[in-house]
Order: sequence, then C-alpha cells, then structure tokens
Amino acid sequence: MKKICFVIMGYGKKTDPLSGKTYDLNITYNKIIKPAVKKAGFTCIRSDEIIESGIIDKNMYALLIQADLVIADITTFNFNATYELGIRHGAKRFATIVIKEKEGAIPFDISRNKIFSYSHMGNNIEDKEVKRCVKELRELIISVDKNQEIDSPLFYHIPSVKPYSLPENEYNQIIKNLKEKEDSIFSLTERAEFEMSKNNFTQAKKLWKKLVDKIENDQYYIQQQAFCTYKDETVKPNIALIDALRIISKLEPDNRNTIDPETLGITGAIYKRLWENNKMEIEYLDRSIEYYERGFTINQDYYTGENYALCLELKSEVTHDFDEKTYLKYAAIKARKEIIEIIDQLSKEEDFEIRSDLKWVYATLSHCYLGIKNAKKHKVYSDKFYELNPLDWQKATYEKSLKQLKKIHHTE
Repeated sequence: MKKICFVIMGYGKKTDPLSGKTYDLNITYNKIIKPAVKKAGFTCIRSDEIIESGIIDKNMYALLIQADLVIADITTFNFNATYELGIRHGAKRFATIVIKEKEGAIPFDISRNKIFSYSHMGNNIEDKEVKRCVKELRELIISVDKNQEIDSPLFYHIPSVKPYSLPENEYNQIIKNLKEKEDSIFSLTERAEFEMSKNNFTQAKKLWKKLVDKIENDQYYIQQQAFCTYKDETVKPNIALIDALRIISKLEPDNRNTIDPETLGITGAIYKRLWENNKMEIEYLDRSIEYYERGFTINQDYYTGENYALCLELKSEVTHDFDEKTYLKYAAIKARKEIIEIIDQLSKEEDFEIRSDLKWVYATLSHCYLGIKNAKKHKVYSDKFYELNPLDWQKATYEKSLKQLKKIHHTE
C-alpha cells in the first residue's frame, strides 16, 4: 500500500480574520498540495474526499493518528484544521508539515514547526509560484518522511510521552473501507487509478468523469479524464481524440499563460495521434510540436521534451524542403542533448532513485540516447525502464515511440 498523506485545511473561499483577505483554499490544494504529494509518491487524501458532512468521524481520527504524513494548511486559521492539527501533534512525534499563506501572523505557538509559506492572490496563485511550491513542497515531504525528526511540540518538550497507535490490521481495514465507499472522492479516485492499471480505460474514463462532475475545475481529474478518453479503444479513434480535446480544453492549453506540463503534454499527445490517424493533415503534427515545445521550454520538462524531439523528426520525414529537414533534425538532436543534461542534474538529487516518475526518466533517456545514436546507453536505460515493471499501457507507449524512432534512424 502506498504511503498516505492526510491533508487538513479549510475548503473553498475562506477569510483570514486578522487580515480580512479572502483566499480560495481549493486552489491551494489542487495546484500545490495535491500535485506535490503525488510527485512525492504518496496517496493524497483531504477530509472532504472521505466524508460529506464535515463532522470529524472515526476515519478522520484514524488518519490523523496513523497517516504516514499530515499536511496542515492553517491559512485563515480554520477551526477544524487547527483542532485537527492539535490532535496530530498530540498523537504522533513526526511527519507533520504546517503550511500557510505568507501574510499575517501566527496567533498560537507552533514554533517547533517550520512553516512552509506560499503566496496566494486570493482567487488564484501565479504559475511561477505554483511551480516553485510544488517543487519545494515535494522535496520537503521526501525529507520529512526520510528523516523522521520530531516536529510535534508536545513530544519535543516531553519526550517520555507515548504516542497513540492503531493496530495495523484495524488501520488497514479502515483504509480498505474508505476505498470501497461507493461515491466518496477518495474511493472514486482509487478505483479510477486501479482501472487504468488494468488497461481498462473505458471504465476509468467514466470514473474520472464522475470526479470531474463532483469537483468543478479540478486540474488533475480533467487531465486524467482526457487521457483515458483518448486511450479508450472502444471508441473510434478520431472521435475519441476529438472528445479528449474537448475535455482538455477546459484547462485552456491554447492560453499562452498555461504552463502546466501535464496539460500541454496531453494536448500534444492528442494532436500527435490525430496526425498519425490523418497523415495528410500536417497541421495536427505542427500543433503537437507547438504544445510539446511549450511544455519543454517553459518547464524544462524532460518528458514533453523527448516527445517534442520525436515530433520534430517525424516532421523531418514528411517535409520536402531540404533546409527545413536539416533544421528539424538538428533541433531534435539539440533538444535531446539538453534533456540528457536536465536529467543528469536531476540524478544528483538525493531522492532521485525514489522519484515516482523514475520509469519515465529512464524511458526518456533510452529514447534520447537512441536519437543521438548511442546504442549502448540506449539499451542500459531501456533495461532500467523494464526493471521497474511498467504497466501494460506504459510499455505500449514506450514501445510505440521506440518503433517510430527506430524507423526514422533505420535501426529496426
């Protein structure tokens, strides 16, 4: 079972009683907390995802006491959130992260905690700030989980106090029951991800749609619905792709201010598939290149970068202009060398080997080295990719791009 991070915070728009400023806390959760938690390899649960009434029940107490990690956002000093933080500090020595919008004072003593601060504009958070926070919060989560330093004021000052603990079988049963709860957000998410792991994109698509209908404008759920829609082989390919394009358009990928690499990557993938199904429509490939390039150049995102390089080479195969063909091949090689440098820097990070996206890092390196004609290193990273036991759809995605690359470089 994946480690669980339980998030305690207010929901929706709440007003800070000290500053009088109103913040949409759902934006904090959806844009910063949930992505950072997932990138750190944890299952993310917020209390409203397991209960409907807002009342603290057995499930919430169990998670407060036993969850591997708790993140408490005390922005606006929501009464429930601060009460639940007190329970956590009284029950567990370590693995609690307190976060807060940077403005305003802290009206109670949690001085033992390092407060992770972020800047919120009220109705939105700047993309640059989102990018910083997701990266730094992910790193903090991994560090806190690894070091297990006491962060509870109670256990720091009175170390002889015994922490509370649920019997493991009882806690596991509670988590199992939450996963099976018919219409809870947590249950639907777990079931959707399970169906994806079994290549059942038809059912996964329906579950993500339920989540999109439940939670308006949730970026992650919209991305997953679009992804499963274009992967659904029970629908005619072009129809599935147009449906997926309609879904991902909710996240405004055409807006030049949209910098989320996942949104840009999914949009690029949809247009790439449209081109593969309609080879005469070169504009589809051009659009794919555009979205992948934005994801790569804005975010230095290795995965969209490799897809950008591959699409450049695919276009070089169909253009009749010699100068354009030369440029596209050169740009692809240049991009791949840059991607290798980016990943080389990532590999120096302490938590590199436990990255949740490690299999895609290896898949990308495998493709990049093949693209620059280094067959030895291509094989090394291909082997590393398979050693991580990728899901069937992940293998199919990797092997499809690999086949295209081999055809371009005449190595089949």
